[in-house]
Amino acid sequence: MAQRKRRKAMLALEDGRVFHGWAIGFHRDTVGEVVFNTSMTGYQEILTDPSYKGQIVTMTYPLIGNYGVNAADVESLGVQVEGFVVRELCRHPSNWRAGMPLEEYMKRHRIPGIEGVDTRALTRHIRTAGAMRAAISSRVENPDDLVDKARAWPGLVGRDMVRRVSCKEPFPWTPDDGPGPSWSRRLSLDAGRGGKPYRVIALDFGIKFNILRLLHAHGCEVTVVPGATSAREILAQDPDGVFLSNGPGDPAAVTYGIDTVRALLGKVPVFGICLGHQILALALGARTFKMKFGHRGANQPVKELATGRVLITSQNHGFCVDPSTLDSGRVRVTHINLNDETLEGIELKNGAAFSVQHHPEASPGPHDSMKDLFGKFAASMEAARP
Repeated sequence: MAQRKRRKAMLALEDGRVFHGWAIGFHRDTVGEVVFNTSMTGYQEILTDPSYKGQIVTMTYPLIGNYGVNAADVESLGVQVEGFVVRELCRHPSNWRAGMPLEEYMKRHRIPGIEGVDTRALTRHIRTAGAMRAAISSRVENPDDLVDKARAWPGLVGRDMVRRVSCKEPFPWTPDDGPGPSWSRRLSLDAGRGGKPYRVIALDFGIKFNILRLLHAHGCEVTVVPGATSAREILAQDPDGVFLSNGPGDPAAVTYGIDTVRALLGKVPVFGICLGHQILALALGARTFKMKFGHRGANQPVKELATGRVLITSQNHGFCVDPSTLDSGRVRVTHINLNDETLEGIELKNGAAFSVQHHPEASPGPHDSMKDLFGKFAASMEAARP
């Protein structure tokens, strides 16, 4: 058998550090913020998570692609990352669900990547120096030119990335509208008193499919609307509740979403996840900041302050809410991260609005907080019914 011909590639960081390897996926240059994810599995969900728009993702687990790619384990309609960095790519997957190898999937979605990189060294460098602008190329020969290309990219701070991933028109969602793993289809919970579903408007800042599956499983009839939808348009539909989705980029740049949520508070129950959590906090007068390297992985410990329970959670964020800027007379902190004590959850003391920084819907990741939080949202809508 003829040996596969490989093409050299480089990953250049804005601080001048250059990593050499081999091109994988689609052969084109790309730029973005280089970050790392510590999950051992779930690379397909990670690739298709809209929260990664604008980012080049490094997987810390050394072998990626061993179970291939399938039609069910996607979190949006396409691959969202700007680039993919792995130590070793498996080209011959072995799994009964596999529909194609990972590299073929990347090629179909025009996603470039690089393998053969010392991902341990890259991760340690990011932990020390912080997430930074980067570029991948299999065509640029001079490392300095690729470093310049990385430095020319504007970065994520102050940029509204939501408009790149949000839906363009409202649409109703049902489980048949998107693929999903078999376990999510088995979820079935009461819709509320008398079986009447909760009418939920989901503000799409970059929503994941599994959030929609779980809202439906908790008795919600969901209409997804663009992130720029106004409070007036939302309230005109007389919803039982409003969900604020995850999404990419700097939350402070999503000014229209902040204005919308501020106008919704006190009028309808609100539940936010990740970027939705940050937008709720900003609407309440708090501030956010850029983290050094963020939280990305499926093993983040979070303490639930009311019970003292420790939840193992899935996370993906590079910005965080500054707890010192919260109005303590109006807002209660509900969760903290046990690795660095950053804010992981808030709730409004005198109204049905709450949010978490982590991903209770997981996909990938543990399900420790799934039913509690989606159930809490359903309960808040039930309590608000006449």
